[in-house]
Amino acid sequence: MQDLKVIYEDNHIIVVEKKPNIPSQADKTEDIDMLSIVKNYIKEKYQKPGNVYLGLVHRLDRPVGGIMIFAKTSKAASRLSNAVREKVFKKKYLAVVDGKLDKKEGVLEDYLYKDERNNISKVVKKEKKNAKYAKLEYKVLKYNKIKDLSLLEINLHTGRHHQIRVQLSNMGHSIFGDQKYGTRGRGKQIALWAYELAIIHPTTKEKMTFTDMPEAVGTWSILKYEENS
Repeated sequence: MQDLKVIYEDNHIIVVEKKPNIPSQADKTEDIDMLSIVKNYIKEKYQKPGNVYLGLVHRLDRPVGGIMIFAKTSKAASRLSNAVREKVFKKKYLAVVDGKLDKKEGVLEDYLYKDERNNISKVVKKEKKNAKYAKLEYKVLKYNKIKDLSLLEINLHTGRHHQIRVQLSNMGHSIFGDQKYGTRGRGKQIALWAYELAIIHPTTKEKMTFTDMPEAVGTWSILKYEENS
């Protein structure tokens, strides 16, 4: 069985950790993906014959790690998908970015245009055709003066293509290791992690919050960094 960290599981949902560089679902690379990994886990754990139902409710970009939820029933999938659309499905991220921010916290509001051919998004004027409104809040948690890196908590209000990466890069503080939107070319692995997920349970209606922190090594050793050190 593929190594899988299960954060929570019941008859309707399963919450797991996605390791960086694993696709959320199958793509043209044919690399192993999270949907298949979780299906295999359920199939083996419960010795289920035939195909296992598993609903993909949301995605994380391939290089990004962190928390993901899957639906184990079609009813749960439908209700969680509605929650995503109605924005009662809340996600928070941690990001390590270049430089020191002027403000300890703030809100970024932009209009983004997705370039389908090159699979990138750009900040554009509101008037541009197919531009979509994007909003996030950020809070500076730590600043490492020696490495000139800041640790941010990101509260995502809209779920646009590459939104966090584009908006932070446009602000002048690209995510460390972001090969696509980075400005300094430092680091090979993007330091962006989905660490908190808040949902209303699809059947019990209970409000549930799950957290999953990255291991404090490499770039993420900033989690252990003392500001005064």
